[in-house]
Amino acid sequence: MLERIHLLIIREVEQQGSLTAAADVLHVTQSALSHTVKKMEQQLGTAVWDREGRSLRLTQAGRYLLSLANRLLPQFEHAETRMKQYAAGERGTLRIGMECHPCYQWLLKIVSPYLSEWPDVDIDVKQNFQFGGIGALFGYDIDVLVTPDPLKRPGLRFEPVFDYEQVLVVSERHRLANAKYIKPEELTDETLITYPVETGRLDIYNQFLGPANVAPRRHKMIETTDIMLQMVASDRGVAALPRWLADEYADHLPVVSVKLGREGIAKQIFLGTREADAPIDYLTSFVELARAGNVAPVRIR
Repeated sequence: MLERIHLLIIREVEQQGSLTAAADVLHVTQSALSHTVKKMEQQLGTAVWDREGRSLRLTQAGRYLLSLANRLLPQFEHAETRMKQYAAGERGTLRIGMECHPCYQWLLKIVSPYLSEWPDVDIDVKQNFQFGGIGALFGYDIDVLVTPDPLKRPGLRFEPVFDYEQVLVVSERHRLANAKYIKPEELTDETLITYPVETGRLDIYNQFLGPANVAPRRHKMIETTDIMLQMVASDRGVAALPRWLADEYADHLPVVSVKLGREGIAKQIFLGTREADAPIDYLTSFVELARAGNVAPVRIR
């Protein structure tokens, strides 16, 4: 009874906002789409949409089918793309999802030798996920997830690829520049600059400020590392970054790294993959290349 075209219709009507717009995307007439919708609801024995004038609102059954469509359709589309690539003699595309903003610089160092080793494999990098990084792996939106915070789930495998230390980066003129380590309460008068990530996923909050029940005077989000550290160098705020990244910028900017707390904050970067993809040679090769280390592990000092 339930066919793939039904899931496509439900997804497109929800995304486009109307039957007319969905019909354009699906390359059918509006009347043909309306007829298909009516027949689908008759076959299912329940309404998928409540009609309010010209607007459509999903029923409970419709919301369930939309959730199903968002999980299943990407897997169909991924499989079809793979089949086309196999038919054309191509190996495929390695789709990498990023849950680690500063890891772009690290990724570039991995990508270059990888592309040389696998000339028939393309790479695509994604950052925004409808259902988060784990959902993107399960939904076949990505093949590899780069994350500092792995979530163990049946069917997924996470491999640690390098260790690093999270540090506070301040200008050379900052009052904390010569400190051996930073205490949480010393940041109460500071502007903390971070990547645009929800506070609950930032290490400096959940491992440093939060346990001490402390907050900075101001929290400012900046997407690019270059601008972030230019702001820090100009005494416009302080930032929490991996030491290896901060050290790279310290070569050409007047910034220094200071340990967060007496013991520091030790972290690891993980690559998450689906266990079912273990036989895919170009995927496992990427993980092995990353683990071999184009960025030397940085231990807490």
